[in-house]
Amino acid sequence: MRSQPHDGGGWAWTSNRGIVVMPLALIVAITVADILAPQNIHLGPLLVVAPALTASFGGSRLTAAVGALSIAALVVLSAVRTSVFTSNHESQLIALVVISAFTVIFCRLRERHTAELRQVRSVAEAAQQVVLQPLPERMGTLRIASAYAAATDQARIGGDLYAAVATRRGTRLLIGDVRGKGLPAIEDAALVLGAFRTAAHREPTLTDLRSELEATACWSMSQPVKEGTDAEESFITAVLIDIPDDAPEVHILNCGHPPPLRLRDTQVTVLAPRRYSIPVGMCLPQAPRGDVETFAFRPGDMLVLYTDGVSEARDGSDGFYPLAERVAAWPDTDTPAGLVDHVRRDILDFCGGTFGDDAALVVVQRKTVTGRHAAPPAAGPSLRRPAVTHRNLP
Repeated sequence: MRSQPHDGGGWAWTSNRGIVVMPLALIVAITVADILAPQNIHLGPLLVVAPALTASFGGSRLTAAVGALSIAALVVLSAVRTSVFTSNHESQLIALVVISAFTVIFCRLRERHTAELRQVRSVAEAAQQVVLQPLPERMGTLRIASAYAAATDQARIGGDLYAAVATRRGTRLLIGDVRGKGLPAIEDAALVLGAFRTAAHREPTLTDLRSELEATACWSMSQPVKEGTDAEESFITAVLIDIPDDAPEVHILNCGHPPPLRLRDTQVTVLAPRRYSIPVGMCLPQAPRGDVETFAFRPGDMLVLYTDGVSEARDGSDGFYPLAERVAAWPDTDTPAGLVDHVRRDILDFCGGTFGDDAALVVVQRKTVTGRHAAPPAAGPSLRRPAVTHRNLP
């Protein structure tokens, strides 16, 4: 089991006793070897290795303790050899004291830096948690599971986004992908998420909801702070989804985003629209608004929402991850959490353990229907195992 660092930035004595034995054993071995060596061979200067080695895994206190033991061992060697007060032994002691002191100082500085970095990371993670709020496991008649992988090191979120809002009649979901990476993408993602959460609960139509997101994004991109950036080329692909509690159906408005998949038993259906809406943030007054499509979504069905970081993950031969085939081929799809965990692990195996882009995955399963509406006929091209055909985005 991997050991964990303590609050001071070094490694805890209780979980690293085996490692701490190494510098102590070096002190004993060098001391004994020097005593047994001929008079013209001096091994005492090698004792500096002990505090230097301790600094690689220990804190300042442990390094200081090992340094003190090294100094004590050198004093013993000097006394056994001839006298502590010879010029040779005095120079060795001074050098060991100085090097040990500098090593302890550097350890202390490292501990302060580590503590500051840990605090900054905790604040950043809290902020990221607020921006990309975790989805609840249950919402209305739905069970939900999600996974996220940011391409930026040490980040919890990136340019991909998702959110869910409960309304009086059902649940509304959003999944999207901001063009670009880094802080500008996170800023745009936070803006769209805030606008969605503010507007979705008022239950406008999906078309009107998209218009509100568009207005918010265009307002942000017109601000002076955006000058000198690539704001004019920024946009967000997104899918807006409305799942009523009282009808076995789902309403989808696709704004240039990879289409969701519906999993029913062993069949996967691509829920692609007849006409896409343009991405959010294009700020084109005469652009087509797209069509809100209605698809059957019965109890037991699963809706797989994803970003292109999932569907375009590449293997060593530069091939794309076959999401639809892998979802259809997975035999144990009883729960959204199980399917999300399978896809997450499968993608990591497929692409060698690293993501080249931000990736988000959300799986929604309908459990019940509160009303008595009959299920509408299934829509969209059906994908049966093992052969799956793909529809490309326009």
